[in-house]
Amino acid sequence: MSRPQSQLEMQPVYGFSHALVEIIYQICFRGDIAGLENLPGQGGYIVAANHASLLDPPIVGLYVPHQVRFFARQTLWKPGIAAWWLDAVGCIPVDRDGGRDVAALRGVLHALKDERVVILFPEGTRSPDGRLQAPKPGIGFIACHSRAPVVPARIFGSYEAFGRGGRLRLGSPVTVTYGRPLMPADYDDPAAGRDRSQRAAQRIMDAIAALEPPPTVVL
Repeated sequence: MSRPQSQLEMQPVYGFSHALVEIIYQICFRGDIAGLENLPGQGGYIVAANHASLLDPPIVGLYVPHQVRFFARQTLWKPGIAAWWLDAVGCIPVDRDGGRDVAALRGVLHALKDERVVILFPEGTRSPDGRLQAPKPGIGFIACHSRAPVVPARIFGSYEAFGRGGRLRLGSPVTVTYGRPLMPADYDDPAAGRDRSQRAAQRIMDAIAALEPPPTVVL
């Protein structure tokens, strides 16, 4: 396993943002982190996590040992500092209202080919009640076509800390468990035909659902 990338080795804006998120997390949402040994030290791979809060992307990416890339709604690219920041940290714009976004898929596949780490949320959007939702086929399509390892991750407590429609609860702990990487043979079934992407997505989601919080966490 290679040495983790330090914040100084990341792109400047990303490194600064990473450091700021780390400070906020440690002060406001600090929970347990389990399974760090399951994160590959090199090469491109996908981190697939459940999604219940706006806190999920920065927190699940905080302990990945390299700079990562995220999806972000294309509508967030408005003139001004928001668009500049999204570009500076390497976010990939996605049109969630336009069906399969070919440009976004191409961006993810290109990042994986360049041995980058990409964080994806199989459910596609935030859970309305904190419970795991059915996965969309998109992550299955990306995984099957990239042949990249997929690290399942499960976030506990983020809905309670800042769920959809809820208020921000500072001091509410958020815990992350990273699971064993899934290789193509674990999630891909080429014989599934038209159901190939959906079946792969479901296998990835099942791996997320099987993860449990560390024993010290009481839910």
